Amino acid sequence: MDLLIVIVLCLLGILLLLIEIFLIPGITVAAVAGALFSIGGIYYAFSHLGVVAGVATVASTVLVIGIAVVYLIKSKALDTIALKTDSDSTVAPRELLPIAKGDTGVSLSRLNPMGKVKVNQIVTEGKSLGGFIDENTEIEVVKVTPTQLIVKTK
Repeated sequence: MDLLIVIVLCLLGILLLLIEIFLIPGITVAAVAGALFSIGGIYYAFSHLGVVAGVATVASTVLVIGIAVVYLIKSKALDTIALKTDSDSTVAPRELLPIAKGDTGVSLSRLNPMGKVKVNQIVTEGKSLGGFIDENTEIEVVKVTPTQLIVKTK
C-alpha cells in the first residue's frame, strides 16, 4: 500500500508539472501543486520505505520527467495547440509620411519628454528636445526618426 501511495503522488506531481510546462504559462497553482506532490511522494518513500526506495523514487521521478519532456518536445502532440500564425503586417516607414524637418504642428498632450503631437494633420509620437512642452503648444520638428519625431517649441 505504501508503494502505491508513492507512485500515485509522484505520477500526479509529474502530470501537474508537465501541464505547467506545456499548457499553462507562468508559475501557477499547477507548478506548486506538482512540486508539492512530487516532493511529498519522495518524502513518503524515504520515511516509510527506506533510503534505497527513496533514492530510487528520486531517480525514477527525474527520469520520467526528463523522458516526458523530451518526448513531448519532439513529438507532434503539441502542434494542435501551438500558435502557427505568422504576422505579415508592417508599420509604415516614417520616410513615407509627409513630415520633414522644419514642419510645424501642435502638441496634443504634454511632452514629458514624450507625448502625442499633430504635424501635417498626422498624429504621432513626439519627443521634446529639451524640457517639457505643455499641451496645445506650437512645436517645430527638429528631427524625424523611424519611431518618433524630435520636436521643440516654436
